[in-house]
Amino acid sequence: MNINPIVLSIPVFFILIGLELLVGKFQKKSNYRFNDAITNISCGIGEQVTGVFFKLFVITIYELLFEHYAFFNIPVNWTSGIILFICVDFFYYWFHRYSHIINLFWGGHVVHHQSEEYNLSVALRQGWFQKFFSFGFYLPLALIGFNTLQFLTVSSLVTLYQFWIHTKYIKKMGVLEYILNTPSHHRVHHGINPKYIDKNHAGTFIIWDKMFGTFQAEEEEPTYGITHPINTWDPLAANLIHWKQMYYGLKSMRGLKDKLKYTFMPPGWKPVYIESLDGPFNLNSYKKFDTTVPNNINYYVLMQYVFLLIGATFFLLNLGELKFMDKLISASLVVLSIINFSRLLESKKHGVFIEIMRVLLISLVLILYFKINTASFIISIFVLALFSYLWLFKIKYSKKTY
Repeated sequence: MNINPIVLSIPVFFILIGLELLVGKFQKKSNYRFNDAITNISCGIGEQVTGVFFKLFVITIYELLFEHYAFFNIPVNWTSGIILFICVDFFYYWFHRYSHIINLFWGGHVVHHQSEEYNLSVALRQGWFQKFFSFGFYLPLALIGFNTLQFLTVSSLVTLYQFWIHTKYIKKMGVLEYILNTPSHHRVHHGINPKYIDKNHAGTFIIWDKMFGTFQAEEEEPTYGITHPINTWDPLAANLIHWKQMYYGLKSMRGLKDKLKYTFMPPGWKPVYIESLDGPFNLNSYKKFDTTVPNNINYYVLMQYVFLLIGATFFLLNLGELKFMDKLISASLVVLSIINFSRLLESKKHGVFIEIMRVLLISLVLILYFKINTASFIISIFVLALFSYLWLFKIKYSKKTY
């Protein structure tokens, strides 16, 4: 079984999201939109299932450095764990800071900032390619002598800490505001108000921002998102759109010097000979992206999403028992699912037809490829598929506008 603390925490994440939804209902001012929350969670699921393959690369490099080049062999105990936690958080601050001021690194991190809401589901919205830029900042820890398993465990704990700070319902926290990263401090980080941009990069300890000049206290309510909204619920597009923009940006540069500057300067930098078509960002004219679909679409996506979450969690908890091809097929089906859910939420052409094919494909893969022969399970899959088909045909033929 996978002992990744983040995977093991998945049920806790959704319990807390449920509690936050209840608080919003009681206060009659929910911070959730269904389409936005689904996209946030889809990005998180996608990060975990693609990470099954991507993490192998970065973990291997850390392990090679530790095994062959470490200066010390630090024992694994509570003392070294606390020291490592502080060190990981310190290096996280620098990765996080540079991911905001280097265009190339921003491509891996921007996904986390794309949501125009601020709630616990945003914590799950993670970039699929971010680890390729973040892992290099932690390699000094391998050279110092912190073993790979301890590093992975502690870095997961640093990540887990940051889940609860993605909420509007916790205001100022007194003396803790001086030491820890709190919801108030992190709301600033997600704000696109000019004075909030590129502030409060801390993971756990806000002292790093105060030490290195990037701290900003929360004053007025932030406006959340990015200054160039992506206007889509598609998690794949959310992860690729910056790279597409960089590709065309690099093509427009005249020489190697400008191409390098465009790559490593802050996001938005352009040489003087390239005219910007966007104009300056105007907070006053900012409007959230939204789409409207019939309620039966939302209910259908929610039902399918529950089954997807169960399947994805089972997949992540049992990686050690799966062959490479099993992992590849399972991950591909998860990614296909979250992409097509976004098509349904945007009323994209052929979305219902592709969904019909998706349900059939998943049913056949479960029964034929994985050779699941328990009669009750096969009957359950058949009933679920039939129910999904009936619902989809109802959607397809009862709504002429869809």
